[in-house]
Amino acid sequence: MKNSLIKAVFLGLMLSAHSIDAQVQAVDNSKKMEWFNNAKLGIFIHWGIYSVNGISESWSFFNNYINHENYMKQLNGFSASKYQPEQWVNLIKESGAKYAVITTKHHDGVSLWNSRAEKATSIPQNALAKKDVLTPFVSALKKSGLKTGLYFSLPDWTHPYYDINTRTKKRYEFKSDPARWQNFISYYQDQLNELSRQYSPDLLWFDGDWEHTSEEWKASQTLDLLKKYNSNIIINSRLNNHGDYDTPEQGIPVVPPQNPYWELCYTMNDSWGYQPFDKNYKTPNMIVRTLADVISMGGNLLLDIGPRSDGTIPEEQIEILKNLGRWTSKNQHAIYETTRGIPFDNYKGKSSLSISKKSLFLYLEEAKNFTKIYGVTTKPISAKILGDPSAVITMAYNAEKTLTLNFSNVKFDKDVTVAEITFETPPAFLKDFKKEDHPLSEILENKNTREAAYDIANALNYDQNLLTQKGLTHDGLDMKIKKTPKTNPETTEWISKHAETLFETGKGLPAGHYSGMSALSKDKQTLYLFVEGVPTGPIALKGIKNEIARIRVVGEGTMLPHTIYNKLYWSDRPGIIYIDVPKEKLDKQMTVIAVLLNKPMELYRENVGAIENNL
Repeated sequence: MKNSLIKAVFLGLMLSAHSIDAQVQAVDNSKKMEWFNNAKLGIFIHWGIYSVNGISESWSFFNNYINHENYMKQLNGFSASKYQPEQWVNLIKESGAKYAVITTKHHDGVSLWNSRAEKATSIPQNALAKKDVLTPFVSALKKSGLKTGLYFSLPDWTHPYYDINTRTKKRYEFKSDPARWQNFISYYQDQLNELSRQYSPDLLWFDGDWEHTSEEWKASQTLDLLKKYNSNIIINSRLNNHGDYDTPEQGIPVVPPQNPYWELCYTMNDSWGYQPFDKNYKTPNMIVRTLADVISMGGNLLLDIGPRSDGTIPEEQIEILKNLGRWTSKNQHAIYETTRGIPFDNYKGKSSLSISKKSLFLYLEEAKNFTKIYGVTTKPISAKILGDPSAVITMAYNAEKTLTLNFSNVKFDKDVTVAEITFETPPAFLKDFKKEDHPLSEILENKNTREAAYDIANALNYDQNLLTQKGLTHDGLDMKIKKTPKTNPETTEWISKHAETLFETGKGLPAGHYSGMSALSKDKQTLYLFVEGVPTGPIALKGIKNEIARIRVVGEGTMLPHTIYNKLYWSDRPGIIYIDVPKEKLDKQMTVIAVLLNKPMELYRENVGAIENNL
């Protein structure tokens, strides 16, 4: 009994010690991740011999689009003749980015630095450039004060010790030749030793871990190796479960990743490296709005550029970076050192909070007269537009804890306008707040037609159709809606015009798919999007699995085009849908867009971490 008691006490002490160690480790990890969590914007750089012919990095020979021998001949054309690393860094810093990640070696095995590892292929030794192109960039990066991130491919499809060369060709079964595989482990770890000694990176961005297990890569040993050089090294999630943060690729998350630290790696067009014929660039407006979206979900955007083989950066990419710089310099306070925004039920848009939680930032993607925030426990002390001291926001706060912000005296940004709402103490945003209960009769008598339309749409978004059995007809003709002498004729006119949106429709999209209110038809096949004010760019929709049959403006029939970006053939994640709405087709009260789907709506709401592969 005594021995059992001693064992129990000893076990308790051991568990307590383990608990304390875990807490200390969590605290240490939080401290280590602080700069990353506050950075919000980084620039990814895919630069290698694939830029010579302008073809896919490594995958072009792996997928047999070009044979390996001809792919590697690009070494003879990689000149870096106009390479000016200081200009790269100046542009990255101007964009507002706080760190950069450069491809030191992609899956093709070509190292940008002068690697001495066994049988290494490098730019200084094997390419036309005959010089180390990594060192001057990292030196300029560190001199600028930006954090250094190094991308490193675990696989090396050129190295003789690796076991895969193309999709259809394997050199050997590594399990049958363990000595050869160990030689490869030594090779890649030697390269990581070189990178760590020479460049002291703040972050290691691994790729390609799907080809082997953690044990086969000796991932734990690799992590220990890196920590010898930098105990605070940050690792992405592609070292087989040994990473610090998640790296969703291309698809902007609908549901924020579960990991508190995450980063969306994202191309400006459809390519990572330079491809001269890929002109499918997202507009500067789309990129700014993507950054705002990522910030509102508490993540970072790692935006990619692909320089040419001579070291110059394409003009389209420069334009996007400079416009980012325009926006980030104007709105610094609402970008860096912010946390995830408030729930969609409380505010139908993108938002974030300051670290102190005393400032709420709203990212407005349209010029509009007002917006509402629901379930705010305390009245704010001030509201302003960042970067525009002349702008005036008026506020109204009611007993239902609804805050209305009026923007009638605001000059809106061409991409995203940021409003800062300041509180004396951190407010709570109620989950189960009392919904605004405006009966239809009261709404119809509201002299502000835009607010009346908003309240009808908002109620519908909460699955409360105020027009059910109130005399509305499916086409808006011969309506029997009860009127009084105070009824606003503009409101009944708006209802009649948009009758199909309001007749027997129900709750629309859940949080994350659309930055606004929406409704769904009875057969679940037509999605209605309520568009407030004048959007700064195309309407964006995420996570719609369906094919789109057609899109039109409700009440007047104009068909609208749409573009889908980032729909990858090897992934089941839907692309992001952008819908252009001509300004002359906007309704002065509130526009409604009908999206006809090929079948009842299906949504993609899976949690996303690292991409598995892109075979």
